[in-house]
Order: sequence, then structure tokens, then C-alpha cells
Amino acid sequence: MACALCIQTLALALISLSFLNITIGDPRTSLVAQWCNHTLAANGAILADNFVPAMDNLSSHVNANGYGTSITGVNPNAVCALAQCYGDLSSIDCKLCFSEIRSQLPKCYPDTGGTLFLDGCFGRYENYTFFDEIFSRNDTTICSFSNNNSNPNIFGQTVKEAVGNVSLQAQNKHGFAVGSASNFNSTVYVLAQCWENLNSSLCSSCLHTAASAILSCSPATEGRALYAGCFLRYSTKLFWNVNQASSSSSGTSKTIWIIVGLLVGAIVLILLGLLIAKRRGLWGRKKQASLKDLYGLEMAAAISQSNLNFKYEDLRKATNNFKLSNKLGQGSYGTVYKGVLSDGKEVAVKQLFLNTRQWIEQFFNEVDLVNKVRHKNLVKLLGCSLDGSESLLVYEYYKNRSLDQFIFDESHDKLLDWQQRFDIIQGVAEGLSYLHDESDTRIIHRDIKASNILLDDKLKPKITDFGLARSFAQDQTHLTTGIAGTLGYLAPEYIVHGHLTEKADVYSFGVLVLEIVTGKRCSSPVGSHAEHSLLAKVWNQYKANTLDNVIDNRIYNKNVRDEIIQVILIGLQCTQADSHSRPTMSRVVELLRSNRSGDDEELVLLDPPFLDVSPMEALEGESSRLISADMSVSRLSAR
Repeated sequence: MACALCIQTLALALISLSFLNITIGDPRTSLVAQWCNHTLAANGAILADNFVPAMDNLSSHVNANGYGTSITGVNPNAVCALAQCYGDLSSIDCKLCFSEIRSQLPKCYPDTGGTLFLDGCFGRYENYTFFDEIFSRNDTTICSFSNNNSNPNIFGQTVKEAVGNVSLQAQNKHGFAVGSASNFNSTVYVLAQCWENLNSSLCSSCLHTAASAILSCSPATEGRALYAGCFLRYSTKLFWNVNQASSSSSGTSKTIWIIVGLLVGAIVLILLGLLIAKRRGLWGRKKQASLKDLYGLEMAAAISQSNLNFKYEDLRKATNNFKLSNKLGQGSYGTVYKGVLSDGKEVAVKQLFLNTRQWIEQFFNEVDLVNKVRHKNLVKLLGCSLDGSESLLVYEYYKNRSLDQFIFDESHDKLLDWQQRFDIIQGVAEGLSYLHDESDTRIIHRDIKASNILLDDKLKPKITDFGLARSFAQDQTHLTTGIAGTLGYLAPEYIVHGHLTEKADVYSFGVLVLEIVTGKRCSSPVGSHAEHSLLAKVWNQYKANTLDNVIDNRIYNKNVRDEIIQVILIGLQCTQADSHSRPTMSRVVELLRSNRSGDDEELVLLDPPFLDVSPMEALEGESSRLISADMSVSRLSAR
């Protein structure tokens, strides 16, 4: 009884904390300002090769500490980078904010440097070590004069008091502070942040100058000071995350102390419960709190409505306790195992560890989307489980596993002839066409690749892994979202702008087509390696009118040569730089069918992305900045 009580109390405290984090937490990814140096790198290819590891290293530091610096390479092509989340962001919100930094900062490439201010974090890279700089030529203040206070004199004094107090607190509190000041008319909230690499003297100098500058914004109800070494913001609206910041709000402090009290009480009860359990001989019987216990109401309701319930214990036994020898592969946000149910039915069990809000959302996203669609070329979701310490998704099992094990098999034990490969290409096209245009919910998969195409016993394709998929209304032209997917398959407009449309899937499908025909893996066109990418090789052979050279020798046959060439052209058309030049998936299905019927259609091709300047100019207007823009998000996307 005591154990049950202590677990319930701890769960209540954890729910309270998670409630504060989820409902109040805000990564504040809104763009405040971005500057590029407008000085081109001495060698753009070398800078690109340095950019990727610099961003990777920076990402690991920021994810762990909320702050980081990184240096890769040597002048004049070095990449020195710094990023800082503001002190009120939770770990999850910091990761979300920094992911936006990674998607936006590459817009400055191939310039020697760039600076980016978001409302929740800061990022900068240069080709020299700038970490002690607190001022730059770009330092500025941004004021919202569209909405001014009606009593400018009193309001100005309140701003001065609040900014002065918080700036001083930040200097004495490791570079971060929040606070407020009030008068009878309004309250002014202030946040001050120095970068953690600065010593106290440099931090004080930066904040003192920023504070003086931001006072010029009054009577504007919002002002920001953007400096090379610090950030300062005031507003008449409470904009920081009160659950993380050292807020002056007594109400928030009281709430936090109540939760701390619950946690202390829970710990006392746990110790008491363990003592009682030990005396009763129950020591060692471990039972982890299930996800239902912690997130019960929302999850239980969603799962019960779907009628997809599996017991966790049954699936654990089916996979032999998730034994490594039963592992089938790694999917988005989870590992897939083979399982055999008690009735002998073979299944694929995807295990996801739900330790953050983002993981929970991914789980619901996959359950919701996959359960809504039914098509012969989409994998079927059999059920899911929330009874254990991690969530499980249950799918149909296909003994042939995934397409990549066939087309990239160096031992040549698994051979697909041209007819089988064509049927797979057409089946994937039909599945995507259904998702984009024919299902009740308009869905973009976002991660089409060979390892996400399963093959049944008749070698018919089944699209799987919907963890990254997104749905949106029919009248929406695009979604603006963080970059996700797999290196080499990402469309340029999605990488550069974060604009997601069905044409991102079309691009990925085009790359997949070229892989199936050539038997070669795609590679990302990054920096000095761009000319070695699969897309570049195929394109160069197309221009030389020697496409026969790229066809997999295992399927080459003069009788089907023209048909294969036409499919390659369809793949190239799907990977056009300008998304508007790519066909829809329904059009692709028509082209494939007409190709098989002998009614060939002449395809007009432009240069695909990352290979030439002209098509990228059409896409953005500054092509040289975008040719290798995927490099900084590639590793993030592949995770």
C-alpha cells in the first residue's frame, strides 16, 4: 500500500512538472535578425567540408549544456561557431531552438561568416576566433513602435528601472537574469543574456552598452538590443518561460515550491515504501511506472478509440525480450524487432523510448496517420502498446525485409531483375500518389528511401516508417517546419527554407529511382565531394548521352534498354532544382504506365540541384549561397 501511495505521489509531482514544461515552455524560434558577411570564402568547397563537423560538434555541446563553441579547420577556411540558448529555455526547447539555428544559418554560406538572433537563442560562425568579441558593426536595437505606451514619461522610467535592475542582476548571476518593474499603468518584463564564454568584465561591458541603447526604444512597448556578446529584451508582455527562469513572480515561485514539496514528500514515501517492501520480502520485484500512469488520460483515450491495443508483456515475449538477434533495423525514433505472437503470427515490433514531449508526439503521429490510410503499397499497422516503460508499434512482418538489402547487395545473393525493379518503382509511386492526392488525409512522408520500402513474399513494395510524416489541409500550399529526413534524399527548397510540400517526397522518390536503376547508393552533394554524388554522375552521363553506363549490369538488356532509359529520365525529372518543374506523383504514375505501354513521352529536363548555378538562381536568386546548403543540416536530418 505504501509503495502504491508513493508511486502515485511521485507520478503526481512529475505530471505537475511536465505540465509546467509543456504548457508554458516555448522555444521562441521566431527570427529577430540575421546578417551575413557578404565576403565569400577563399575556398567554398573546403569551407563546406569544415562546416558540417563544426555544426555537429556545436550541436552536441548545445544539446548537453545549452551553450557551445566549436572550431574546425584553419584560416582562411576555418569555421569557428558559437551558439547560446537563453537561460529560461528547457533542455527540449533549447534543442528545438538550436535546430532552427542549424536550418537558417546555412543561408549565409558560402560567406565567411553569419549571425542569427532568434527570440530564444543565438548562433554565429566566422572564419576566425571571435569568441571574446562583445561588439560588432551589426550591433543594433529593434523597437516595436507600432504600439506605444499612452504615458511615455512614466513608462520610460519603468523601462529604465526594469532594464537597469535586470542588467545588473545578469552581471552578478553568470550572465542571465529576468525580472520586471511596475507602475500604476503597466508592467515591464526584461530578459538579459550574455554568452557563457565571456568573463564577467566583458559581460558587464556588453550589457551596460545594450541597456543604454535599448532605452531609446521607449515608449515602444517592445524592444530588443542585439549585440555580438549579449542579448537584451523588454516587453509589456511576459515572454519568458517562468518554469525555467528565476522569475520575480511570487505566484510562480509559490507554485514551484509546492511542486518541490510534492517531490520531497514523494521521496520520503518512496524510502518508506522500500523499507516496508524489504521487510515483507518484496525487494527486487521491480515494476516500472507505465506511460499510461504518467500520461494516462490523453494516451489511453487515443489508443482506446483506435482499437489497436496490444499488451506490452505479450510483445516482450514475442521478441524474446527484444533480443539483439531479432533486430530487423533502425527506423525513425525507434528500433524494429521481429516477433512471433502466441498464435504463431510473425510481426514487426517497433520500440520507441518516450522520454521527451517530442517522442510522445512522434508516437501519436505514427499511430494516427498510419491507422488512417489503407493501400496495397503501404505497410499495415496492426496495433500498439502503452503498458510498458516504452511504447511499441506492431506492423505486418515481411520476411524479405527492405529494398536496400536487394539493390545494394554486394554478394549478389539477392538479385532483382528489371521487371521486379520496375514493379517496385511503380508500386512506390502509386503509394505516394495515394498519400498525396487520394487519401482522406493529405500526407507527406518526408523519409522515402530504400530502407523504408519493405518487400512482401511476392516482392511487392510496402512504404513504411511514418514517424516523420506530416499531414495538412487541402488548401495549404506548404508547411514551414524543422528539417527532418535522411541525408541525400532531401529536396533543396526544404533544406534552405524549411518549406515542406508533396514535391519533397517527389524529390526523394526521384533519388530512389536512380538508386534502383543503378544499384548504387545516393550520396549527398556536399562541398568538394559534390561531383561524386549519384545524382551528379547520372546527370553527367545524361548530358553526354551515355546513360547506358549508369545502368546496373545485373539488369542491363538491349530488349528493355529504352524502357530503363525512360525511367531514368523520370527519376531525373523528379529531382529538378525548381520544385515546380517536378511532376506530381499522380503524374509520375501516368508516365510510368505510358512508358510500359510503349507510348514514350519526351521529357524536358533542367539541371538538377547542387550541380550548376543557373537553376539555383531560379530557386533563390543567390545560387552560390545554396549549392551546398544542405551540409549544415545533413547530420541533424539523418538522426
